[in-house]
Amino acid sequence: MIIYPHAKINIGLSVTEKRPDGFHNIETVFFPISLCDTLFVEISGKGASEKINFTYNGIELPDNNLSENLCCKAYQILNADFDLPPVNIRLHKVIPIGAGLGGGSSDAAHTLLALNDLCQLRIPDEELHRYASRLGSDCAFFLRRDPAFGTGKGDMLEPLSLSLAGYHILLIKPPVFVCTADAYSSVTPQKTPYHLPEALQTPVNEWRHTVFNDFEISVFKKFPEIGRIKEKLYREGAVYAAMSGSGSSVYGIFEEKPADIAKEFPGCFIWKSESGNM
Repeated sequence: MIIYPHAKINIGLSVTEKRPDGFHNIETVFFPISLCDTLFVEISGKGASEKINFTYNGIELPDNNLSENLCCKAYQILNADFDLPPVNIRLHKVIPIGAGLGGGSSDAAHTLLALNDLCQLRIPDEELHRYASRLGSDCAFFLRRDPAFGTGKGDMLEPLSLSLAGYHILLIKPPVFVCTADAYSSVTPQKTPYHLPEALQTPVNEWRHTVFNDFEISVFKKFPEIGRIKEKLYREGAVYAAMSGSGSSVYGIFEEKPADIAKEFPGCFIWKSESGNM
């Protein structure tokens, strides 16, 4: 089976409070984009010596340890309950790592989907959501390809009617890694003064003044080059621009197809959508 784990951007992100368990509650809108990895999952032939044969290519992964790879963890949590057959998993990595795009979470969620189908487990959606939440706070979002309002740790999801059809998204990821834990430690949690889903019902060109990412202040201070990317996207005509997640990628939403401005962002990963929605 071949499946395509997709990335996401965050439209608005507020850190509202620190939880007793050490995590943080947030409010954000997860929006799927068509930037994808490629995941190949198959049941191994008879005589396989290992339960998981995992290989990858493309962007280098930070850890070759199978026990730390989210695709393998997805297999392991299902195997504990269903005694799965041995499998081969191959991942072609395209979504940048440490970019605030959820690539690893999406790989894990799509591994769950693939195994549920291949092994005919018939796990209902609600139960699959619980498995995904055990893998990561935003993993459950990637079980579907629809925008969602995320609260709690990002694992409590409400479907959201939000379309960017007719708009173009330009995504820039500089060669900078932002540690998520450090980003959270630099934010002072506070209640959101607005209801994000309502704010996003206004025209996109008004979001600049009403929809914010709480991580930007501290991240831009530590990595000013990320802030400069946001400023440059506005100068190039974006009607809205923001950092995704805790960074380091920044996206701009354009009414007209943006010009080829790769030379403006040397050394950066650059991705353009043909239209806003998946």
